[in-house]
Amino acid sequence: MKKILFVINTMGTAGAEKALIELLRKTDKTEYEISLFVLTNQGELISSLPKGVKLLNRDFDTTSVLEKKGRANLTKTCVKSLFDKGQIITKLPYMFRACMTMLKNKRIMPDKLLWRVLSDGAEVFDTQFDLAVAYIEGGSTYYVADHVKARHKAAFVHVDYEKAGYTRQLDKACYNRFDKIFTVSDEVKDSFIKVYPELSDKTEVFHNMIDPYEIKKKALEGKGFDDGYDGARILSVGRLTAQKSFEVSVDAMEILKKDGIKARWYVLGEGDRRTILENYIKKKGLEKDFILMGIKENPYPYMKEADIYVHCSSFEGKSIAVQEAGILGMPRILSDCSGNREQTKDGTDGILTQLECVSISEKIKMLLEDDTLRKKISSNAAACTCSGGDTEQLYALLKDTEV
Repeated sequence: MKKILFVINTMGTAGAEKALIELLRKTDKTEYEISLFVLTNQGELISSLPKGVKLLNRDFDTTSVLEKKGRANLTKTCVKSLFDKGQIITKLPYMFRACMTMLKNKRIMPDKLLWRVLSDGAEVFDTQFDLAVAYIEGGSTYYVADHVKARHKAAFVHVDYEKAGYTRQLDKACYNRFDKIFTVSDEVKDSFIKVYPELSDKTEVFHNMIDPYEIKKKALEGKGFDDGYDGARILSVGRLTAQKSFEVSVDAMEILKKDGIKARWYVLGEGDRRTILENYIKKKGLEKDFILMGIKENPYPYMKEADIYVHCSSFEGKSIAVQEAGILGMPRILSDCSGNREQTKDGTDGILTQLECVSISEKIKMLLEDDTLRKKISSNAAACTCSGGDTEQLYALLKDTEV
Protein backbone atom coordinates (compact mmCIF):
# COMPACT_ATOMS: atom_id res chain seq x y z
CA MET A 1 0.00 0.00 0.00
CA LYS A 2 1.48 3.34 -1.04
CA LYS A 3 1.97 6.00 1.60
CA ILE A 4 0.81 9.61 1.25
CA LEU A 5 1.67 12.31 3.78
CA PHE A 6 -0.19 15.63 4.01
CA VAL A 7 1.41 18.49 5.95
CA ILE A 8 -0.35 21.71 6.95
CA ASN A 9 0.60 24.61 9.23
CA THR A 10 -2.40 24.51 11.58
CA MET A 11 -5.82 22.89 11.79
CA GLY A 12 -7.79 25.99 12.77
CA THR A 13 -11.19 26.84 11.35
CA ALA A 14 -10.19 28.43 8.06
CA GLY A 15 -10.63 27.83 4.34
CA ALA A 16 -7.52 25.79 3.54
CA GLU A 17 -8.03 23.54 6.56
CA LYS A 18 -11.66 22.89 5.64
CA ALA A 19 -10.64 22.12 2.06
CA LEU A 20 -8.01 19.69 3.32
CA ILE A 21 -10.57 17.87 5.47
CA GLU A 22 -12.77 17.40 2.40
CA LEU A 23 -9.81 16.21 0.33
CA LEU A 24 -8.86 13.72 3.05
CA ARG A 25 -12.43 12.43 3.10
CA LYS A 26 -12.25 11.71 -0.61
CA THR A 27 -8.86 10.00 -0.68
CA ASP A 28 -9.00 6.24 -1.29
CA LYS A 29 -7.96 4.66 2.00
CA THR A 30 -8.24 1.15 0.62
CA GLU A 31 -5.45 1.91 -1.86
CA TYR A 32 -3.36 4.43 0.07
CA GLU A 33 -2.11 4.79 3.62
CA ILE A 34 -2.89 8.42 4.48
CA SER A 35 -1.06 10.36 7.20
CA LEU A 36 -1.31 13.96 8.41
CA PHE A 37 1.27 16.08 10.20
CA VAL A 38 0.34 19.53 11.57
CA LEU A 39 3.41 21.74 11.85
CA THR A 40 2.22 23.82 14.83
CA ASN A 41 0.65 20.80 16.55
CA GLN A 42 -2.52 22.85 17.05
CA GLY A 43 -6.06 23.52 15.84
CA GLU A 44 -9.67 22.78 16.76
CA LEU A 45 -10.62 21.38 13.36
CA ILE A 46 -8.64 18.22 14.11
CA SER A 47 -11.88 16.82 15.56
CA SER A 48 -13.17 16.60 11.97
CA LEU A 49 -10.29 14.41 10.79
CA PRO A 50 -11.81 11.57 8.73
CA LYS A 51 -11.48 7.97 9.86
CA GLY A 52 -8.61 6.14 8.28
CA VAL A 53 -6.25 9.15 8.39
CA LYS A 54 -3.32 8.72 10.77
CA LEU A 55 -2.33 11.80 12.76
CA LEU A 56 1.44 11.78 13.28
CA ASN A 57 1.42 14.48 15.98
CA ARG A 58 1.67 12.95 19.43
CA ASP A 59 0.26 15.53 21.88
CA PHE A 60 -2.17 17.70 19.95
CA ASP A 61 -3.45 21.06 21.20
CA THR A 62 -7.10 21.58 20.22
CA THR A 63 -7.26 25.29 21.10
CA SER A 64 -7.89 27.65 18.19
CA VAL A 65 -4.86 29.52 16.85
CA LEU A 66 -7.20 32.45 16.18
CA GLU A 67 -8.31 32.92 19.80
CA LYS A 68 -6.36 34.47 22.68
CA LYS A 69 -5.43 31.25 24.49
CA GLY A 70 -4.56 29.52 21.24
CA ARG A 71 -2.33 32.39 20.11
CA ALA A 72 -0.53 32.24 23.47
CA ASN A 73 0.08 28.51 23.03
CA LEU A 74 1.30 29.09 19.48
CA THR A 75 3.72 31.75 20.75
CA LYS A 76 5.17 29.20 23.20
CA THR A 77 5.64 26.74 20.35
CA CYS A 78 7.45 29.39 18.30
CA VAL A 79 9.72 30.41 21.19
CA LYS A 80 10.57 26.77 21.93
CA SER A 81 11.41 26.15 18.27
CA LEU A 82 13.53 29.28 18.16
CA PHE A 83 15.77 28.03 20.99
CA ASP A 84 15.79 24.36 19.99
CA LYS A 85 18.79 23.10 18.04
CA GLY A 86 20.47 26.50 18.41
CA GLN A 87 18.14 28.04 15.82
CA ILE A 88 18.27 31.48 17.40
CA ILE A 89 21.87 31.63 16.15
CA THR A 90 21.64 29.73 12.86
CA LYS A 91 18.48 31.51 11.70
CA LEU A 92 19.54 35.06 12.53
CA PRO A 93 21.12 35.83 9.13
CA TYR A 94 18.06 34.48 7.26
CA MET A 95 15.61 36.36 9.50
CA PHE A 96 17.66 39.56 9.26
CA ARG A 97 17.74 39.48 5.44
CA ALA A 98 14.03 38.67 5.23
CA CYS A 99 13.21 41.44 7.70
CA MET A 100 15.27 43.96 5.72
CA THR A 101 13.32 43.05 2.57
CA MET A 102 10.05 43.50 4.45
CA LEU A 103 11.17 46.88 5.76
CA LYS A 104 12.06 47.91 2.24
CA ASN A 105 8.54 46.95 1.16
CA LYS A 106 7.10 48.67 4.28
CA ARG A 107 5.35 45.48 5.33
CA ILE A 108 6.58 43.51 8.37
CA MET A 109 5.05 40.02 8.76
CA PRO A 110 6.39 38.17 11.84
CA ASP A 111 4.56 34.96 10.93
CA LYS A 112 6.44 34.73 7.62
CA LEU A 113 9.76 35.08 9.49
CA LEU A 114 8.91 32.25 11.89
CA TRP A 115 7.69 29.61 9.42
CA ARG A 116 11.27 28.56 8.68
CA VAL A 117 12.00 28.30 12.42
CA LEU A 118 8.92 26.14 13.03
CA SER A 119 9.73 23.96 10.05
CA ASP A 120 13.30 23.27 11.10
CA GLY A 121 12.30 22.72 14.74
CA ALA A 122 9.52 20.22 14.03
CA GLU A 123 9.74 16.46 14.55
CA VAL A 124 11.26 14.56 11.63
CA PHE A 125 10.11 11.06 10.65
CA ASP A 126 12.18 8.21 9.24
CA THR A 127 9.29 6.93 7.11
CA GLN A 128 9.78 6.90 3.35
CA PHE A 129 6.58 8.20 1.76
CA ASP A 130 5.55 7.68 -1.83
CA LEU A 131 4.02 11.17 -1.96
CA ALA A 132 4.34 14.11 0.43
CA VAL A 133 1.92 17.01 0.03
CA ALA A 134 2.56 20.46 1.52
CA TYR A 135 -1.02 21.66 1.65
CA ILE A 136 -0.33 25.33 2.26
CA GLU A 137 2.44 27.85 1.66
CA GLY A 138 4.96 28.79 4.32
CA GLY A 139 6.01 26.36 7.04
CA SER A 140 4.49 23.18 5.66
CA THR A 141 6.10 23.82 2.26
CA TYR A 142 9.53 24.34 3.85
CA TYR A 143 9.07 21.22 5.98
CA VAL A 144 8.16 18.94 3.06
CA ALA A 145 10.94 20.36 0.90
CA ASP A 146 13.64 20.04 3.55
CA HIS A 147 12.69 17.33 6.05
CA VAL A 148 10.41 14.71 4.47
CA LYS A 149 11.65 11.62 2.69
CA ALA A 150 9.37 11.07 -0.28
CA ARG A 151 9.67 9.77 -3.83
CA HIS A 152 7.39 12.54 -5.05
CA LYS A 153 6.47 15.92 -3.55
CA ALA A 154 3.61 18.33 -4.28
CA ALA A 155 2.82 21.78 -2.89
CA PHE A 156 -0.46 23.71 -2.77
CA VAL A 157 -0.65 27.48 -3.06
CA HIS A 158 -3.87 29.04 -1.71
CA VAL A 159 -3.12 32.78 -1.95
CA ASP A 160 -1.96 35.45 -4.32
CA TYR A 161 1.73 34.68 -3.76
CA GLU A 162 3.21 38.18 -3.88
CA LYS A 163 0.30 40.01 -2.24
CA ALA A 164 0.44 37.56 0.67
CA GLY A 165 4.05 38.63 1.25
CA TYR A 166 5.99 35.64 -0.06
CA THR A 167 9.21 35.98 -2.06
CA ARG A 168 11.81 33.66 -3.57
CA GLN A 169 14.27 34.92 -0.99
CA LEU A 170 11.92 34.14 1.91
CA ASP A 171 11.14 30.67 0.55
CA LYS A 172 14.74 29.99 -0.53
CA ALA A 173 13.26 28.97 -3.88
CA CYS A 174 12.10 25.71 -2.27
CA TYR A 175 9.34 25.22 -4.85
CA ASN A 176 11.99 24.08 -7.32
CA ARG A 177 12.25 20.86 -5.27
CA PHE A 178 8.62 19.87 -5.89
CA ASP A 179 7.31 17.66 -8.70
CA LYS A 180 4.00 19.52 -8.91
CA ILE A 181 2.56 22.83 -7.73
CA PHE A 182 -1.21 22.96 -7.31
CA THR A 183 -2.90 26.37 -7.13
CA VAL A 184 -6.51 26.80 -6.03
CA SER A 185 -7.50 29.15 -8.86
CA ASP A 186 -6.33 30.48 -12.22
CA GLU A 187 -5.44 33.87 -10.74
CA VAL A 188 -3.37 32.24 -8.00
CA LYS A 189 -1.60 30.24 -10.71
CA ASP A 190 -0.83 33.41 -12.71
CA SER A 191 0.49 35.13 -9.58
CA PHE A 192 2.72 32.19 -8.70
CA ILE A 193 4.14 31.72 -12.21
CA LYS A 194 4.98 35.43 -12.32
CA VAL A 195 7.49 34.72 -9.55
CA TYR A 196 8.46 31.22 -10.68
CA PRO A 197 8.20 31.28 -14.49
CA GLU A 198 10.47 28.24 -14.76
CA LEU A 199 7.84 26.14 -12.97
CA SER A 200 4.95 26.89 -15.33
CA ASP A 201 5.00 23.34 -16.75
CA LYS A 202 4.81 21.89 -13.24
CA THR A 203 1.95 24.13 -12.09
CA GLU A 204 -1.75 23.34 -12.48
CA VAL A 205 -5.05 24.36 -10.90
CA PHE A 206 -6.57 22.12 -8.22
CA HIS A 207 -9.82 23.73 -7.03
CA ASN A 208 -10.81 23.49 -3.37
CA MET A 209 -12.98 20.49 -2.59
CA ILE A 210 -16.30 21.21 -0.91
CA ASP A 211 -19.46 19.16 -0.36
CA PRO A 212 -22.62 21.12 -1.31
CA TYR A 213 -24.89 18.41 0.11
CA GLU A 214 -23.18 18.52 3.52
CA ILE A 215 -23.32 22.34 3.61
CA LYS A 216 -27.05 22.39 2.86
CA LYS A 217 -27.63 19.68 5.46
CA LYS A 218 -25.73 21.55 8.17
CA ALA A 219 -27.61 24.76 7.35
CA LEU A 220 -30.74 23.04 8.65
CA GLU A 221 -29.07 21.87 11.84
CA GLY A 222 -28.55 23.87 15.00
CA LYS A 223 -29.45 27.49 15.64
CA GLY A 224 -28.59 30.67 13.83
CA PHE A 225 -29.24 34.23 15.03
CA ASP A 226 -30.95 34.50 18.42
CA ASP A 227 -30.98 38.28 18.98
CA GLY A 228 -34.52 38.81 17.69
CA TYR A 229 -33.43 41.52 15.26
CA ASP A 230 -36.12 42.33 12.68
CA GLY A 231 -34.06 44.39 10.21
CA ALA A 232 -31.82 43.26 7.35
CA ARG A 233 -28.93 41.03 8.36
CA ILE A 234 -25.57 41.45 6.60
CA LEU A 235 -23.07 38.65 7.15
CA SER A 236 -19.33 38.25 6.60
CA VAL A 237 -17.23 35.20 7.39
CA GLY A 238 -13.47 35.42 7.71
CA ARG A 239 -10.44 35.75 9.93
CA LEU A 240 -9.99 39.08 11.66
CA THR A 241 -6.78 39.95 9.84
CA ALA A 242 -5.51 42.89 7.80
CA GLN A 243 -6.17 40.97 4.57
CA LYS A 244 -9.93 40.92 5.24
CA SER A 245 -10.11 44.74 5.54
CA PHE A 246 -12.98 44.76 8.06
CA GLU A 247 -12.34 48.42 8.94
CA VAL A 248 -13.69 49.29 5.49
CA SER A 249 -16.81 47.25 6.23
CA VAL A 250 -17.24 49.11 9.53
CA ASP A 251 -17.10 52.40 7.62
CA ALA A 252 -19.70 51.07 5.16
CA MET A 253 -21.99 50.17 8.07
CA GLU A 254 -21.59 53.70 9.43
CA ILE A 255 -22.83 55.08 6.08
CA LEU A 256 -25.78 52.69 6.03
CA LYS A 257 -26.80 53.80 9.51
CA LYS A 258 -26.51 57.50 8.63
CA ASP A 259 -28.67 56.84 5.56
CA GLY A 260 -31.39 55.35 7.74
CA ILE A 261 -30.99 51.77 6.50
CA LYS A 262 -32.32 49.32 9.06
CA ALA A 263 -29.57 46.71 9.02
CA ARG A 264 -27.12 44.94 11.29
CA TRP A 265 -23.74 43.55 10.22
CA TYR A 266 -22.43 40.29 11.73
CA VAL A 267 -18.95 38.77 11.37
CA LEU A 268 -18.15 35.12 12.06
CA GLY A 269 -14.43 34.63 12.69
CA GLU A 270 -11.50 35.35 14.98
CA GLY A 271 -8.04 36.77 14.53
CA ASP A 272 -5.25 38.98 15.79
CA ARG A 273 -7.07 42.22 14.93
CA ARG A 274 -10.07 41.63 17.21
CA THR A 275 -9.05 44.27 19.77
CA ILE A 276 -8.22 46.78 17.04
CA LEU A 277 -11.59 46.19 15.39
CA GLU A 278 -13.49 46.34 18.68
CA ASN A 279 -11.91 49.71 19.43
CA TYR A 280 -12.69 50.97 15.93
CA ILE A 281 -16.31 49.85 16.18
CA LYS A 282 -16.62 51.58 19.56
CA LYS A 283 -15.06 54.75 18.16
CA LYS A 284 -17.73 54.78 15.45
CA GLY A 285 -20.51 54.11 17.97
CA LEU A 286 -21.55 50.94 16.14
CA GLU A 287 -21.41 48.41 18.99
CA LYS A 288 -25.02 47.35 18.32
CA ASP A 289 -24.70 47.57 14.55
CA PHE A 290 -21.43 45.76 13.71
CA ILE A 291 -21.08 42.60 15.77
CA LEU A 292 -18.03 40.32 16.01
CA MET A 293 -19.53 36.94 16.87
CA GLY A 294 -16.35 34.86 16.97
CA ILE A 295 -15.97 31.39 15.52
CA LYS A 296 -19.08 29.26 15.09
CA GLU A 297 -18.59 25.52 14.70
CA ASN A 298 -21.51 25.48 12.29
CA PRO A 299 -21.74 28.81 10.42
CA TYR A 300 -24.29 27.60 7.87
CA PRO A 301 -27.54 28.37 9.76
CA TYR A 302 -26.32 31.98 10.00
CA MET A 303 -25.62 32.05 6.27
CA LYS A 304 -29.05 30.61 5.56
CA GLU A 305 -30.79 33.26 7.68
CA ALA A 306 -28.81 36.33 6.57
CA ASP A 307 -30.09 38.61 3.80
CA ILE A 308 -26.77 39.54 2.16
CA TYR A 309 -23.27 38.08 2.28
CA VAL A 310 -20.37 40.56 1.99
CA HIS A 311 -16.79 39.48 1.38
CA CYS A 312 -14.65 42.56 0.86
CA SER A 313 -10.99 41.65 1.32
CA SER A 314 -7.86 43.13 -0.24
CA PHE A 315 -6.91 39.85 -1.93
CA GLU A 316 -7.89 36.19 -1.90
CA GLY A 317 -6.85 32.84 -3.26
CA LYS A 318 -10.24 31.27 -3.65
CA SER A 319 -12.43 31.83 -0.60
CA ILE A 320 -14.39 28.78 0.51
CA ALA A 321 -16.76 31.05 2.47
CA VAL A 322 -17.72 32.76 -0.80
CA GLN A 323 -18.42 29.37 -2.37
CA GLU A 324 -20.45 28.24 0.63
CA ALA A 325 -22.54 31.42 0.57
CA GLY A 326 -23.28 30.77 -3.09
CA ILE A 327 -24.32 27.17 -2.43
CA LEU A 328 -26.82 28.44 0.14
CA GLY A 329 -28.20 30.97 -2.33
CA MET A 330 -26.98 34.07 -0.54
CA PRO A 331 -26.87 37.32 -2.54
CA ARG A 332 -23.13 38.05 -2.50
CA ILE A 333 -21.19 41.31 -2.64
CA LEU A 334 -17.47 40.76 -3.25
CA SER A 335 -14.54 43.13 -3.52
CA ASP A 336 -13.14 43.22 -7.05
CA CYS A 337 -9.82 41.53 -6.27
CA SER A 338 -7.85 38.44 -7.17
CA GLY A 339 -9.65 35.30 -6.06
CA ASN A 340 -13.06 36.99 -5.86
CA ARG A 341 -13.36 37.92 -9.54
CA GLU A 342 -13.03 34.26 -10.44
CA GLN A 343 -15.98 33.32 -8.25
CA THR A 344 -18.73 35.50 -9.62
CA LYS A 345 -20.24 36.98 -12.75
CA ASP A 346 -20.91 40.58 -11.82
CA GLY A 347 -24.64 41.30 -11.77
CA THR A 348 -25.54 37.66 -12.42
CA ASP A 349 -24.66 35.52 -9.38
CA GLY A 350 -23.02 38.23 -7.32
CA ILE A 351 -22.01 41.89 -7.23
CA LEU A 352 -18.43 43.15 -7.48
CA THR A 353 -17.47 46.35 -5.72
CA GLN A 354 -14.43 48.50 -5.12
CA LEU A 355 -12.82 47.98 -1.72
CA GLU A 356 -14.13 51.35 -0.58
CA CYS A 357 -16.83 52.07 2.01
CA VAL A 358 -19.06 54.27 -0.18
CA SER A 359 -19.09 51.73 -2.99
CA ILE A 360 -19.80 48.84 -0.62
CA SER A 361 -22.66 50.68 1.11
CA GLU A 362 -24.19 51.61 -2.26
CA LYS A 363 -24.12 47.99 -3.42
CA ILE A 364 -25.74 46.84 -0.18
CA LYS A 365 -28.49 49.47 -0.50
CA MET A 366 -29.03 48.48 -4.12
CA LEU A 367 -29.61 44.83 -3.19
CA LEU A 368 -31.79 45.63 -0.19
CA GLU A 369 -34.01 47.93 -2.26
CA ASP A 370 -34.23 45.78 -5.41
CA ASP A 371 -36.08 42.54 -4.60
CA THR A 372 -35.97 41.35 -8.20
CA LEU A 373 -32.20 41.73 -8.50
CA ARG A 374 -31.60 40.17 -5.10
CA LYS A 375 -33.73 37.11 -5.94
CA LYS A 376 -32.08 36.73 -9.35
CA ILE A 377 -28.59 36.77 -7.85
CA SER A 378 -29.64 34.38 -5.10
CA SER A 379 -31.13 31.92 -7.57
CA ASN A 380 -28.16 32.06 -9.93
CA ALA A 381 -25.66 31.63 -7.10
CA ALA A 382 -27.47 28.56 -5.80
CA ALA A 383 -27.61 27.07 -9.30
CA CYS A 384 -23.85 27.28 -9.87
CA THR A 385 -22.04 23.97 -9.67
CA CYS A 386 -18.89 23.93 -7.57
CA SER A 387 -16.28 22.07 -9.56
CA GLY A 388 -13.66 20.97 -7.06
CA GLY A 389 -10.31 19.35 -7.68
CA ASP A 390 -9.95 15.66 -8.46
CA THR A 391 -7.96 13.26 -6.29
CA GLU A 392 -6.72 11.72 -9.54
CA GLN A 393 -4.53 14.82 -9.90
CA LEU A 394 -2.64 13.58 -6.84
CA TYR A 395 -2.70 9.91 -7.72
CA ALA A 396 -1.19 10.72 -11.13
CA LEU A 397 2.06 11.58 -9.33
CA LEU A 398 2.25 8.02 -8.01
CA LYS A 399 2.00 6.19 -11.32
CA ASP A 400 5.73 5.80 -11.68
CA THR A 401 6.38 5.21 -7.96
CA GLU A 402 7.97 1.89 -7.14
CA VAL A 403 5.98 -0.42 -4.89
